[in-house]
Parts: sequence; structure tokens; C-alpha cells
Amino acid sequence: MGNRLPRLSDRHKICIICEGEEEYDYLKRLSSLQVWKDCYEITLDNADGNGNIPARYQDRYQNDSYEAVLVFCDTEKKPYEQYEDIKRKINEIHGVDTAADEVVIYGNPCTLQIILRHWSDVVLKTSAKKVNAQWVKTFTGVENYKGRADQRAEMMRQITRENYQEMKKRIALWDQGDTVPGGSNIGRLLTHLESDDVGWIEEFNRKIEEPR
Repeated sequence: MGNRLPRLSDRHKICIICEGEEEYDYLKRLSSLQVWKDCYEITLDNADGNGNIPARYQDRYQNDSYEAVLVFCDTEKKPYEQYEDIKRKINEIHGVDTAADEVVIYGNPCTLQIILRHWSDVVLKTSAKKVNAQWVKTFTGVENYKGRADQRAEMMRQITRENYQEMKKRIALWDQGDTVPGGSNIGRLLTHLESDDVGWIEEFNRKIEEPR
């Protein structure tokens, strides 16, 4: 796609396409805590399902409104068919076999795994809310978690600047690839957004546009 359009403000525009409400609410909460540098203008885009992610990504990337476009989604469970399909389509959009490795921010098996890292090292074995509800209750007190808006709001309310720092420490120990239960690469994104050094944006775009 070449160079992105010149910026019209001092803030660097980043778009993060979220798989669904849980991902959207989580990043919105982190943004509200002001743990990221003000030099970034973060736009969160709820794709309303993983099947909508590739088309939404292509649209947001090709309209040149953002300096970087990323995707935040679950891996679900083996054999990770839908997740791998998302990565394959992103690679096809760029014509680069490793583009999705840079673009996709994941939680294995689900985003709830990352959220619970604010309180514990528990490793989720499934993305099924019925199974994971016990852990949500243990660490947040939210009963019978089904992902309802009121339940998500209560869980997000308990995320603080303090336990955000604890989550980052735990995540750092689990950045082991997208096929590892409990794994996530979100730490890479958080490190970027906490830094005034915006050189990562240019490097990010170089990697997704040029074959290694």
C-alpha cells in the first residue's frame, strides 16, 4: 500500500479491530485508565464476530485513515480453523505470508484469559463461558458469567491501573505463541502504546508490506 497519508494532527491514529464486545469493552477500559501515551489516538472497531474481521480489516487498512490497523481476537481451540482463516486472509490482503503475525493480537483460547490475568495466573482450557464462569466469579465476584453487557461492565470496573501492571507481568511469562493455552502477544502492543517512541509504527508497516 506504500506510505500512509500525512497526519493532520500530532496524534498517531491507530485502529484496533475487535472481534466482539468483550474485546471492545476491555480495550476501551484500558484506554479510559490512561495507561497509554497521549500521542496515540486509538479507534476501536467492533467487528461483531470473527467472520467479519477480514473484510473489516481490509476496509480499514485500505482507506488510509490510520497509520496502523491491528486485529484483536480469540484463537478459540484446536485446530484454530477460524483463527487461522483470519490470518490467512490478512496475509493474502498484503501478499506477505507473515503479515498476520504482526497484525493479529490474540489470547489463547480467548480474550477472557487476558482479562483474568489482572488477578491470577489461571490458564483457561476453553473459550466456553459456561466453563469459565467459575473463574470470573472467583476473581471478580460476577455470578454466572455469560458475557452480558451488565456483567462485562462490572468486570471492567474492577480493572485498575494497579492490576493492569500485574497483568503485564503475568502476560510477559505467557508470550509463548498462539497455539499455547494461556498464551498471548498483547504485551507487544501494550509496550508500544506506553512508549513515546513511535518508530514501531513505521517498522510495523514495513513488515506487513514487504516479504521477509
